[in-house]
Amino acid sequence: MTFDLTPTVAQHDLARRVHEFAQDRIRPVAAHYDRTQEFPWPVLEEAAERGFYSPLFYRDLIGDPTGLSIPMFMEELFWGCAGIGLAIVMPALALSAMGQAASPEQLLQWAPECFGTPGDLKLAALAISEPEGGSDVRNLRTRAIRDGDDWIIEGHKMWIGNGGIADVHVVNAVVDEELGHRGQALFVVPGGTPGLELVRKLDKLGCRASHTAELKLDRVRVPRDHLLGGEAKLDHKLAAARAAAHDGHRAASATLGTFEQTRPFVAAQALGIARAALEYMTAYANHREAFGAPIIDHQGIAFPIADLATRIDAARLLTWRASWMAANGVPFERGEGSMAKLAASEVAVQTTERAIQTLGGWGYITDHPVEKWYRDAKLYTIFEGTSEIQRMVIAGALGAAEGKPPLHVELQPSGGAWNKMFGRGTERRTKAASAALLMKDRVPDPLRRAAMKILRPPR
Repeated sequence: MTFDLTPTVAQHDLARRVHEFAQDRIRPVAAHYDRTQEFPWPVLEEAAERGFYSPLFYRDLIGDPTGLSIPMFMEELFWGCAGIGLAIVMPALALSAMGQAASPEQLLQWAPECFGTPGDLKLAALAISEPEGGSDVRNLRTRAIRDGDDWIIEGHKMWIGNGGIADVHVVNAVVDEELGHRGQALFVVPGGTPGLELVRKLDKLGCRASHTAELKLDRVRVPRDHLLGGEAKLDHKLAAARAAAHDGHRAASATLGTFEQTRPFVAAQALGIARAALEYMTAYANHREAFGAPIIDHQGIAFPIADLATRIDAARLLTWRASWMAANGVPFERGEGSMAKLAASEVAVQTTERAIQTLGGWGYITDHPVEKWYRDAKLYTIFEGTSEIQRMVIAGALGAAEGKPPLHVELQPSGGAWNKMFGRGTERRTKAASAALLMKDRVPDPLRRAAMKILRPPR
């Protein structure tokens, strides 16, 4: 097993560049956009100029075989501001859904329209959630029916990032009511399509720099080529779903696949908020004096900080594992993606709440950013599946995986025949070491030294 947390040169440079962007460009304006709820177009423009707002940028990062480039990027960006961060990465959610369902020709057509270019920026939205459904993607009521060479979409969407102002909306709808969530499909609905109505921009508790909306689709008509994947692929999927339903098997959907792929990325966003709050309250506790000493010297302050630092690092390791699994096509059979999202979102809320408590009255007013981070963090226990949903997913996955060994035992091994015969801990290696130990006094010194070089632990 290889286990190396050393970043590559490219990953290290990416983290540095994004951190500088977050520190120099995002943080100075974060309070303004949180207060005014204006969309941060100037920041998006600079993100595009720096290469952080492009479909090719995200496809390149997703192609990283370690899986770590995306979560490293997300953590640094959201360390700056979660609301502005969401405004920057929101089109990537629509792109991820396209990647799950679209044909190569459709990706080539629509992916550039999700981002645009510097000087001509565009927006994209992923329209999944509904007022009645929320996190329950199996209970969505938006319907799409064939009408000649077109599809007509009727429904109601809620909590949609960039909804109504996006150039491209990726909308999921039920196309076969008998199959329920197995009969869903994804459609591209361009901005300005007749019947696509922005009901209202939502006034949110946190992440207020991002645009979130309620939408209605009133007999929205789109051409047949706006069905992602095409009708032949849809018909094949529906036939497979009917067969699976008849046999009592479960079938996956593109929507569920999108959530599975993006949960580690959302976890990394929450980690960025948590880390920002941890660093801020630690610095404050180092310099704020009470009872004749810095308050970090008091256990009531120090111990919660130590506990939270431990939980943040643990959540980061869960996130990186899930990201590696997604990059390498390892199924989340035990809810590993949900574990990462649950741990990161919960520790983000705990850390920001503790930051307010550590600053006392100063933490409760807008002179310091911790109250904003607290409001921002709360979103992460709700969207992309609530904490309760994550626990249901994990519990269900564990029940389905009953009797299976842990992931590191179940995965196909690497290393080849030599490693199998003589790798560390193998029976042959152990017997050879034991024999060498018994013969140590009868073996010439040069030979004994050579053997110890092979058998000794790495330094």
